[in-house]
Amino acid sequence: MEINTPREAASLALSLLDLTNLRDDCDAAAIEVLCRRARTPHGSVAAICIWPRFVAQARSILGAGSTVRIATVVNFPSGDLPVPTVVEETRRAVADGADEIDVVIPYKALLDGDESAVTDMVAAVREACPQSCLKVIIEAGELKDSNLIRRASELAIDAGADFIKTSTGKVAVNATLEAADIMLRTIRDSKKRIGFKPAGGIGTVADADLYLRLAETIMGPNWVMPSTFRFGASSLLDDITAVLSGQPSSLAASGY
Repeated sequence: MEINTPREAASLALSLLDLTNLRDDCDAAAIEVLCRRARTPHGSVAAICIWPRFVAQARSILGAGSTVRIATVVNFPSGDLPVPTVVEETRRAVADGADEIDVVIPYKALLDGDESAVTDMVAAVREACPQSCLKVIIEAGELKDSNLIRRASELAIDAGADFIKTSTGKVAVNATLEAADIMLRTIRDSKKRIGFKPAGGIGTVADADLYLRLAETIMGPNWVMPSTFRFGASSLLDDITAVLSGQPSSLAASGY
């Protein structure tokens, strides 16, 4: 889709949005609100992204045939749980109705030079959810170094990721255009059909448009679609709705 106006950017961003509530104070009532927000007069978001304990509730609200997918997080946000624990988290989430799994790599171990920790985690989760979309969070803001961001992305892709994702949204530095540039180029160089998800700190259509244009520049026209690109955000929906409605934006608190 060619983006010429803020309205076109907003419409595209809506279709790519993983509407998120990973707040520590999230409760059942907040999940009901999130599920209602996921379907707007302008169209539905791609997915909701929630804590595993709310997956069954969200599935009962959205229904089995919903076009809004349910994503959940495992090994989140610390990235340092044992592999068997994360595998069990994953299997339980899938059984409860999750369509997509967002797993945090053991980024602290990678910072210490342990690449096999990343490979082992991603491969084990991949095996535990063979039919699910697997998004691998590399926590780029903690890795910092461009070579390490690229290496983490390569390890995730080689171990079976369907998407690579910038961030948990729980650290000081989350999605950045610099990290996005590195990760998108790694996807391009892999020559595999791998998606990209920037997450954390993207609150306006103008912000989203920068990421969309970067992806188009690196990956080529018509690459961006829900199967290859997602935004992880909550407040972004408010600005999308405002732009599509011709109203002033009113940004909500972060879903992280």
